[in-house]
Amino acid sequence: MPPVLSLIAAVSSDGYLSRGRGVPWDLPADREHFRACAAGKWLLLGRTTYEEMIGWFSDHHPLVLSRDPAFVPAVGQRVTSVAAALALAASAGQEELLVCGGAQVYAAALPVADRLILTRVDQRLGGGLAFPAFEEADWPVRVRRRHAADALHAQAFEIRIHERASTGS
Repeated sequence: MPPVLSLIAAVSSDGYLSRGRGVPWDLPADREHFRACAAGKWLLLGRTTYEEMIGWFSDHHPLVLSRDPAFVPAVGQRVTSVAAALALAASAGQEELLVCGGAQVYAAALPVADRLILTRVDQRLGGGLAFPAFEEADWPVRVRRRHAADALHAQAFEIRIHERASTGS
């Protein structure tokens, strides 16, 4: 049985992941949420996201989506497609493969994804790297947790877990 393919991302209110590199906000509660979701998981990442996260992988198995045959990640392994990543995760008995970015990897994975774990940040970035558009009606929200701005969080945010709607029975 193939693993569940989940995309996890923090997205601005106008649909952007960042203005280019790195995470544009500091939200400790969301960071803890991400770490809890990713604990012990196989992760699918683009090369830039992988390089930004070097040193972070402890109990994770990163799969780096790259077309460069010469690229050999220091931790994990290179894959050439989302399908190849899913096949590797399935052969290792993984129940879930977690897509952690960047924008191109999210776009490649969305058509075959089962779950979206999105933090909607109450901030407009006005441009940058966008999370791929999706039809909300095709992705009902199953979980919704709101977090107000406070002394540790300059922006309010809401964590939403969407599950792909069933296409028939």
